[in-house]
This record gives sequence, C-alpha cells and structure tokens, in this order.
Amino acid sequence: MENWHPQHYQAVGHSQGISPDVLAAAMQTAKVILRVNPRLQPVLTLRHLAYLTDCDYGYLRAVIGRGIENPYRVFTIHKRPGPSGNARFRTICAPDSQLLKVQRWLVTNILNHATAAVHSTSKAFAPGCTLMKAAEAHCGARWLIKVDVQNFFESVSEIAAYRAFRNLGYQALVSFELARLCTRLGHNTPRRGHAQWLRKKAGVAYKISKYNHSMGRIGHLPQGAPTSPMLANLAMRAADAEFDNLARIDGMTYTRYADDLVFSTCDSGFTRDKASAIVGSVYRILGKYGFSPNVAKTEIVPPRARKIVLGLLVDEPSPRLPREFKEKMRMHLYYLKKDGIGPARHASKRGFISVAGMRNVLYGLAAFATQVEPTYGSSLRQDLDAIPWPT
Repeated sequence: MENWHPQHYQAVGHSQGISPDVLAAAMQTAKVILRVNPRLQPVLTLRHLAYLTDCDYGYLRAVIGRGIENPYRVFTIHKRPGPSGNARFRTICAPDSQLLKVQRWLVTNILNHATAAVHSTSKAFAPGCTLMKAAEAHCGARWLIKVDVQNFFESVSEIAAYRAFRNLGYQALVSFELARLCTRLGHNTPRRGHAQWLRKKAGVAYKISKYNHSMGRIGHLPQGAPTSPMLANLAMRAADAEFDNLARIDGMTYTRYADDLVFSTCDSGFTRDKASAIVGSVYRILGKYGFSPNVAKTEIVPPRARKIVLGLLVDEPSPRLPREFKEKMRMHLYYLKKDGIGPARHASKRGFISVAGMRNVLYGLAAFATQVEPTYGSSLRQDLDAIPWPT
C-alpha cells in the first residue's frame, strides 16, 4: 500500500518549479478522493500513475488509446462438462507484464479499499468474503432459486468501470484512463456490434487524439485481469440492491457470489408460481443493467429436493460437501495409488496438461474441503501427501 504524503508532494512540486495554483488544485483533487476513503491512493494524472507504478508513460498512453494491438495473452481452459457432456471452455485474458503490474497496483492501492462501495449481498472478491459464507446464508431453506449470469465479466463495459472510479472520487479524465487500463476490446463479434457496445457519439472525437479508436467500440472487463473481479462487484451494486429489495418483499434471502445469484426462503406458503414470477423479475433487472441470464442454468428447487449452493449441500444448519465431491476425490486417490497407473498415466487419462497441474488442482480441492469439513479435508491432504509424486 502506497502512502499519500501531501507535504512531500508539495515540496517536490515547489522544487521543480510547479505553479502554486497547480499544486493547490492537485491538493484539492486529492482531498476529494481521500474524503471517500482515506486509504485510497490519489492518482492525479496519467503521468502521476506512471510514476507511482514505475511504468512507461508512453506505454500507458498506447494501451488507453487502444494503440497496442492486444496487451493480453488470450487462451482457453477446460470447464466442467455441460449437462449434455460436451466439453466447455473458458477464455482467459492474461495481461502482459507491464499492464499486469499496473493492474495489481490499482487492486492494492484503490480497489481493495472500495469494499464499502460494494453491496453487502456480494460474497466474492473482497476481504472476508468466502464461498462458505455465501452458502451458509441459505442453509435450511425450503425453496431455492438459482440464476447464473452469462459472460459476467465480459458484460461489464468500460463505461461501468469509469463510473466505478468516478464514484471513488477520481477526476473524469483519470477515471476514463483507469477504465481503459482495466478493459479490452476483444474480437468484433455480432454481440459487440450491438448499440450497447458502440460509442453513442461515434463521430465526436476525444480532445486527446490518441484516445480515439477508429472502430468507436467500447471495451469490457477481461476475465483474467486482477482488476476485473472488484470492478464487476462495483458495477453490480445497483443491481444487487434491486435483487435484495425483490427478495425482501417476499421474505427471501439473496446473495451473489460472482455470477451466481441465489434466492432462498423457509416460508411454507411459498409456491412455484411465486418462484417463476421472481425469476422473471430477476431477468428484467439483469437486462436493465446490461447483463443476460444463462437460462439453461436457472433452477427452481422445491422442498424435499436436494439443495446445493455453489457446490455445497445446504439442507442442514451448516454447509456440507456433496457425495459427488467425495466420490470424485476417492476415484483420483484410487488411480493415483494403483499399480500400473500412478500420477503420470492418471493425469494423461483425465486430460491434465501435466502431473504438476493435476497435483495443484487436487491440493486446491483438499484445501477447499478443509474449509467445509476440516476432519475430512485433513485426511484428504494426508492421502495426497502419501502419493509418490514424480520429481
């Protein structure tokens, strides 16, 4: 965390012959930001950001002007198979080293201190928020309604990112520049050709000519950038407030964990018709804020049906690991220990790129299990430690 020292800033400004009026304006700008949260790091200009992050100013200008063809390495990773069993993939956009350094600085010095601006129903991407807490809120519910947001990060535009920085007190130009540093254009797909993703005044040029992009398109949050999760939370604040109000009207509980929206109730008088009406209202609110539901993943779970939230059973007072999770881990351990198979052949058979990759996944699952069921998770870790992993 950087510390803002106004005296030091003024002293350096005076030594460099900066006009007292300019320094006074800078101090006033910093005060506006610090009034929002004294832990926020003021960023007064793009050159100031370049100094704070030890990054090349010309590089930042080029990224903001979309002059660098693609400062992200784009690749896909496997997702869990869909209901039909078809292979699915998630597109990851990893920023290059310079941009990654800047984005990490923004997370550490700005976005991590913006948690007060996130709605209380959001249970991900902030200190103290865990998947367990999101699931706990729905333990013992009679009815569950689950809605998934389609292309969550990619649905948050640079305009929403700009507004997030503006709401934190940053000046308009700086907010625009920060939003551009946290977004990318991506491919010009039919969806990106919709009016929502085009500048409303495409013929009007920005005063800084290098910030004009010939296509007139609007960027979106890339999945894989460290700034995307918190900016998505900030962009969802108004929608979360409406979902929370919708839930309260019917005596329900609402939480959001990233792109997973969950509503629950213990009301014995609740009906499927009410649930369907709420789903329709949720769809309308999502559309209002530029999001789309993944209709195929919407679920209405009635009484007596098994209730799973974020992969955890919530039919008892505290979340539990489902049977499928334990069976999957038992299967992995069986083949990892079996003569003639072992880690190398099992990793290949299960589609892992490397043994190390599989090992990291399994230890990650064991760590997750420890959070939910400590005794089981501990025994799982011991079993993995006993595997003869290749060097």
